[in-house]
Amino acid sequence: MVESIDQIRAAALKEIDTATTVDAVQDINTRYLGRKGLMTQALRAVSQLPADDRPAAGRKANEVKQAIAAACLAALERIERDGADQSAGIDVSLPGRKTAPGSRHPITLITTRICDIFTRMGFEVVEGPEVESDYYNFEALNIPKDHPARDMQDTFYVSDDIVLRTHTSPTQPRVMEKRQPPVRIIAPGKVYRCDSDITHTPMFHQVEGLLVDENVSFGDLKGTLTSFVHQMFDTQTRVRFRPSFFPFTEPSAEVDILCVICRGKGCRVCSQTGWLEILGSGMVHPAVLENVGYDTARYTGFAFGMGVERIAMLKYGIDDIRRYYENDIRFLRQF
Repeated sequence: MVESIDQIRAAALKEIDTATTVDAVQDINTRYLGRKGLMTQALRAVSQLPADDRPAAGRKANEVKQAIAAACLAALERIERDGADQSAGIDVSLPGRKTAPGSRHPITLITTRICDIFTRMGFEVVEGPEVESDYYNFEALNIPKDHPARDMQDTFYVSDDIVLRTHTSPTQPRVMEKRQPPVRIIAPGKVYRCDSDITHTPMFHQVEGLLVDENVSFGDLKGTLTSFVHQMFDTQTRVRFRPSFFPFTEPSAEVDILCVICRGKGCRVCSQTGWLEILGSGMVHPAVLENVGYDTARYTGFAFGMGVERIAMLKYGIDDIRRYYENDIRFLRQF
């Protein structure tokens, strides 16, 4: 019995010495020390020996079992230390893989740029809730429930009185309710509309601006936005204001810039017109000021709003808005 146990020990240690993978060592451990292993069977056989032979055989079996277990543990440490385990396909001689540094998303870059330009003009950056009440999203901005302008907004309704905000304009009445003029704010953030194609996404980003004070005129609006365009693009970029309609401003105007691609000659990007629309603006409607308790005989103001994705598309020459959200690392690395 003792001789057979010694033979098991010799065979096990020889296999362990030549093992080169973790899986191989674990297999040896199972075959010799597992529930049905050779040493387990040897220990069970000790009980069948004559009473005088059992103590010596039992001690020998336990010693061999401990020796095999220790040899397996040492082999695992050796494989881990030397990197000799080839079962995972690891070549330890190769140089390490470097982790690529992260960078800001193009939408974040443009949002930051817009905010920097306006803060230098004296505007304050404020934020509001993305899940908004119907009152602040529509009624406080002169868009009552029966107003036809609501047809212009394809809105995500959470309930009859709660919506995902369709613009960041609700921030304006929220701020004006708490402050007296002068008010100079810009409100960047996410907005939501039921729209999706190469120029629209259900979620996108806007920056809204508001200035309310005494003697504010349309000339102040034109000067502010012209300065913004020249700082965002360059001083050679011409600006024009086209009459338009927005329920919360009167008069209202769309702001166009000379096409940054063809410089007014006409191309596919500007639909051969030579101009590109970048934002909407106008003088704050007196009804909006009255809703927050401002004296319309004393105070006037202007407001404007722009889509960040639109500005980024023109700034970086991007032709499909969906590229911003596909998380293609090859696209994002360019910024």
